[in-house]
This record gives sequence, structure tokens and C-alpha cells, in this order.
Amino acid sequence: MKPKTFRIKAVLFDFDGTLTRPGALDFPAIKNAMGCPVDRPLLEFIETLSGEPERKHAHRMLEAFEAQAAAESVPNEGAEEVIRFLKDMELKIGILSRNSRRSILRSLENFKGIAPSDFDVILTREEAVPPKPSRDSVILAAQKLSVSPGEILMVGDFIFDVEAGNRAGAWTVLLKNGDPPDPHDPRSDFTISCLTELCAIARLGIPLAPGKLPNEMLETFLESLPREDPSVLLYPGVGEDVAVVEGSGRNHIVLKSDPITFVTESLGRYAVAVNANDIAASGAVPRWFLTTLLFPPGTVPWEIREVMRELAEAARECGISLVGGHTEITEAVTRPVVTGMMTGTLSRDRFKDKRNMKTGDKILFTKSVAVEGTSIIAREFPDRLREMGMPETRVQQCRNLIFQISILKEAAIASAYRGVHAMHDVTEGGLATAVRELSIAGGRRLCIEMDRIPVYPETETICRAMGLNPLGLIGSGSLLIVCSPEDGKALEKELASAGIPVACIGEVMSPGSGVDARKDGVSVPWPHVERDELTRL
Repeated sequence: MKPKTFRIKAVLFDFDGTLTRPGALDFPAIKNAMGCPVDRPLLEFIETLSGEPERKHAHRMLEAFEAQAAAESVPNEGAEEVIRFLKDMELKIGILSRNSRRSILRSLENFKGIAPSDFDVILTREEAVPPKPSRDSVILAAQKLSVSPGEILMVGDFIFDVEAGNRAGAWTVLLKNGDPPDPHDPRSDFTISCLTELCAIARLGIPLAPGKLPNEMLETFLESLPREDPSVLLYPGVGEDVAVVEGSGRNHIVLKSDPITFVTESLGRYAVAVNANDIAASGAVPRWFLTTLLFPPGTVPWEIREVMRELAEAARECGISLVGGHTEITEAVTRPVVTGMMTGTLSRDRFKDKRNMKTGDKILFTKSVAVEGTSIIAREFPDRLREMGMPETRVQQCRNLIFQISILKEAAIASAYRGVHAMHDVTEGGLATAVRELSIAGGRRLCIEMDRIPVYPETETICRAMGLNPLGLIGSGSLLIVCSPEDGKALEKELASAGIPVACIGEVMSPGSGVDARKDGVSVPWPHVERDELTRL
């Protein structure tokens, strides 16, 4: 019986018709030449022949057909790409075939980027176990790969592949080779039309690294959610950090939820700021806050009181009412976790919908990259900074950046401008991720001048010493503002007068998505951050 959770450590492939393009072996012609009934499998038919000489002769005929097919076979569409992807994911890979080993090795000579050494195991009909559809060959592969059958994904184009995997308790994929896949096919766990579709399936069973769910997965998962309520003006999406619901009178309701998981100090202040920031970035005013506080066994009441005190203090500073929540001691966490749910009100004429971005709009950026990340590192790793030679006064300056992680002030100023079409605050994954999310949510390509991106000297020093990219470091405290050129200059001046540093770092381009980055006038790649740089520490 296969486990309830899809979690894989190895992928087993059938060979002919799966890793190679189907049709090289003409089974009807082979069966006709060998006198095998059309509805009988070849290997099983050979075993029914009366004498050893007849069986040997039949095997020689089959090997001759296989040798000719092996010389003519070519990789299936996407086969080499899929193998490279699985190897990059550090999965074990094997071949499980009813063909001979000689024919498989000959066929692999026709692959350009894949060799026999890329496979952790190659099992053929020469093994001392019954071939597919028997489960024994899958179990043998599991033993040789040092995994359980339930951690194997068995991929093949024939029902024998699926039956063998199912009987062994493995997960199964039926390859239709161009025919439309049937997601409700009861014979296999998954069906695919093309081999390249296997990559998305495999990723579902590979443990994720710490941090936010990757955007490409998030986008796929969100597509399956219902969107039938006409009162919801803004549904979940990549780059959309709030929900907007139609309210009565002149105001809409804005909703936001976010946990604090990176820090152990100043949890309350982070929780209020992070949730309020997203509310403000929509053009709304944060009003009411609920929190769920989870503490591990061994927590003393004093610790809980301190978090609640800090929550109340931070909420009071922002004009937010702390209206309730839940507090619990649980073995589900190993350190305190604060999850917040913020509600705000939004004047109908101030909703900053990213879909309203226009070609030619300027992209403004407040303060500096990695404001929050710099503060977190100074609070969580002060000894390491001192060992690097950073003076105590500088460490304290970095710690105090926590008081800059709110963007409520600049968001309130910017939301009053009609020419401000979108705002997006920088959080996990830093500016690198925030710019990509802004592009996706707004449906526009963005051009970023990397020379114009401000970086605090303390941040630059810390990141250089620790081998971190400041553009990928969590950055609450900075706000991306997309503004018309006409209002841009006036907004920059007002922000500067309010004591908020701001820089114009780019421009909105044509419809689409993606980031065109330039440095010193030369095109350069925009960083792609799989997970926040902070998780590396």
C-alpha cells in the first residue's frame, strides 16, 4: 500500500516508448514473426514454448529486433531535459525495462546529453526476478536505490509499468505520448501527455526549502481556488498581498494575514508592521488587528506577556486597534510564532490596483534594500557581527533599523496622488522578489537601473562579509511606488520633505511580465531568488 502523502526520493522510467520515442519496436510485426498471439505479451509467450532450444531461438530473434530498434531509436521529446531536472533536484533515477541491457545501452548512445552513468540503477529482463507487471522488479529497484517503494515514482507508457508500480506500492505516471491525459484515469496516480509534464508532478513530492512557497507553484495552486463572490474586488494572486472586498458607503474592506517566522526578538513589532504595511500599500488605512500566538512547551508566562505588550505598543503607535486572537502552548512549534490578521478601510477612489500600471510610469523606491534583514541579522547574530570587526555602535544602529520597517507614512503620502497607480512593499525575498511580483501582478515588464538602487553601508558590509545578496534579503520598510511621470517629481519632493529617502530606480515597460535590468548602461540579469537570503543563516 502506498503512503497517503506524495513524497518521492527516486524516479523509475520504463525505457522503450518512455525515454525513447515510441515506434522503434514494432510489436505486432515481432509477434507475427515469432508466432506469438497478438493479445499475449512476448516474454510470457516465450516462456510457454515447449523446449529450451525453441526458447533460446525466440530470445535470439527478439534480441535481433531489439538491436535494430536500438540503433534507430531517438530520445523521446523532453527526455534529456527531464533527466537533468530530476538530477538537479537530487532525486535518484533508474530505468526499469523488459528490454535487454545490451539494447538499452545501445539506445543510450543516441542520447546527446545523457549517459548510462546518469542512472543510479538500470534493471532489465536479465534480472533474477519476474519482469513487469510483477511488483518484484520495482521492489528490487527500491532495494538497490535504498528507498522504500512508496518513495518511488514509476513512469511508463504501458499498463504493465503502472500495474508493477501499483502492486509494489509506488506512485505511478502513465505517459500518453501526445494523446490527451485523463486526470481521472483510475489506473495510475497521474497521467501526462508529454514527458516534460513530469517535472511539475515531481516537484509536488520534493520537500520545499524554508521560506515562501515559490511563486510558480503558488500561481498554479491559486488557480484552483473558487472566484465566485462578486463582492470580492481583488482575489489572491502572485504579487497581491491583500484581499479587497466591496463595502458599504464610500469604503472598501481590505484584509491581510501574515506570520512572523524569521525572528525570535521583537515579534510583536514585526507582526504589526508587516501586516499593516501590506494594508497601506493598497492605499488603505490599517484599522483592526487579530493575532494567533503559538508558544512551545517550556514557555513562561512572562514571555507571553512581553509579546502581548509589544503588540499593543506597536499597534498603538500605528493607530491600530488590537481586537483579539488566540494564544496557545503547543508542541507544533519549537519557537514562538505570531500570525497576524489585519483589516483596514479603503476609500473607493484611493484603491491602488497594480493592474492600473501604465507604460512610462516611473518606479520609485523608498529608504534602502534589506532594512528588515539588516535589523534581523544584528538582533539574531550580534556575536558574528562583532567577530567580523563591526563596532558595537554599528551593531546597535543595525538593530535599531527595526524602527524603520513601517511604510505607513510614505504609503499615506503616496496614496493621495492620483498619478500613483500601484504600490508594493518589499518583504521576503527582498527587492529581487518584490520587483518580479510587481511585474506579474501589474502585467507589465519593468526596467530597473541597478546603479540607482540605494543600499545602506551597514547592509553592504554585513552582506559582503556573510556572502549574502542584499537584493534577496527580506526588506520590510521599503516601498515600491509606481507613479506617472507628471506626479513623480512632486511626490519625490514631498517624501524627501517628510524625511523619507526615495530614489527613482526604473520605469514600467510594455505589457507582459519580467524584469529588464541594466547596470552602467549594459543589460544584466535580474536576480532570481529561490528563497530569502536570511534562510541561509
